[in-house]
Amino acid sequence: MKNNIHEVRLNCGITMPVMGFGTYSYENDRETTEKAIHMALKMGYRHFDTARIYGSEPAVGNALTEAILDRTVEREDIFVTSKLWGSDHHNPVSALQKTLQKMGMEYVDMYLVHWPVKLKPWVSYAIPKEEDFEELDMESTWAGMEKCLDMGLCRCIGVSNFSSKKIQGLLDFASVPPAVNQVEMHPMWRQSKLRETCADDKIHVSAYSPLGGPGNAWGSTAVVDNPIIRSIALKHKATTAQVALKWGLSKGSSVIVKSFNQHRMKDNMESFDLKLEDQDFLEIDKLEEWKIMRGEFLVNETTSPYRTIQDLWDGEI
Repeated sequence: MKNNIHEVRLNCGITMPVMGFGTYSYENDRETTEKAIHMALKMGYRHFDTARIYGSEPAVGNALTEAILDRTVEREDIFVTSKLWGSDHHNPVSALQKTLQKMGMEYVDMYLVHWPVKLKPWVSYAIPKEEDFEELDMESTWAGMEKCLDMGLCRCIGVSNFSSKKIQGLLDFASVPPAVNQVEMHPMWRQSKLRETCADDKIHVSAYSPLGGPGNAWGSTAVVDNPIIRSIALKHKATTAQVALKWGLSKGSSVIVKSFNQHRMKDNMESFDLKLEDQDFLEIDKLEEWKIMRGEFLVNETTSPYRTIQDLWDGEI
C-alpha cells in the first residue's frame, strides 16, 4: 500500500513516507514493540525508525520480517531507518553490518549519524562518562558512511542532531551529501534557521519528538498541553497531537511519532486530514521557543569536543 501524497522524494533519489513510527522503547519489552509494529502496519505506517542505542533493532527487524513473510507488506514498500552510535564512528561499515545482523535484513533504507560525537569503542550506553569521549573526525566517519552506501548496506545516508554550521562543515568534504537531518522539531522548537539551511542544500528535515517527547524520561507535555495548541485543536475538533503533527508536516518535514497506544497511533495517522488555517500558523509562530532534548550529557569542560551547550548547537539554542 503506497500513497504518494504522504511521501517525500529525497536528494538521493528515493522516496520516504513522511509519517514515521518511532521505536525507542527503553521501557518496553521486545514483545510489546513487535506487537506495536504489527498494529502500526495495519494502520498504514510504512516508515520505522530505530537505532542501535534504542535497543529496538531486533524487535523492529523481527516484526517486519514476519510481516513480509506473511505477505502483509512487501520489503520495498517499507522504509527502515537506523543510526550510528558515537562508539561506532571508528567503523560505520562494521556497525551497520551488526545492525543488519540483529535485524535479519539485507539493508536499511536510511542510515544516520546519531550525534556529531565520537566515543570510545566500548561505550554501549546512552549517557557517556567524561572518560568516554574521543576527538571527532567527521571526515573519516562520513567516508565510512559513504562506504556503507557503496556496499549496498543502506540506500541513503544522513545525519541527526546537526546544527546549520555542522551541516555546512560536512558539505565541505562530503562526496555524497546527507539526504536527511533528523532533529527535534515541534511547534515550540520550530528550527526556522536550520530548515532554511537544509532547504538550500536539498537536505530533508525529519522531526523527532514532534509532540515534545511526552512519555519519554527526558520529554515534556509542554507542547500538547500548550493553551494555544489546545485552542487550535478545539476549533478544528482535533487533538493537540494532530495539530502539532500537521504543523510539522505543513513545513515540509517528516515526523517520527513514538506511541504504542492503539488509539493514539490512529489519531496520529489522521493528522493528515486536518487542515490548519493561516491564522493557526501565525499563532504558533508567536509561541515561546524551548528546546527539550538539549544534549547536556554530551557536554563537559575537559574531554568532550563541546565545552558548552552553545558549542554543541553552534548558538542555535
